[in-house]
Amino acid sequence: MNSQRAQEIAASPVMANVTYNGVPIYIQKVDDNNETARIYPLDEPNHEQEVSLSLLKEH
Repeated sequence: MNSQRAQEIAASPVMANVTYNGVPIYIQKVDDNNETARIYPLDEPNHEQEVSLSLLKEH
C-alpha cells in the first residue's frame, strides 16, 4: 500500500477493509519517512505494532 492511501484510510471516518497477514486491521497513523504504519488487529486493540506499508493490503 502506498503512503498516501494509508494516510487517507487513517484519516477517514469510514472503516476500510485493510489486512496485515490476512488479519483485518485498523491504521492508527502513518510514518512517511520510514514508510511504516502503526496498526492493531480489529479484534485486539491492545496489540499495537509498527509494520511496513508494503505488507498492508486493501480489499
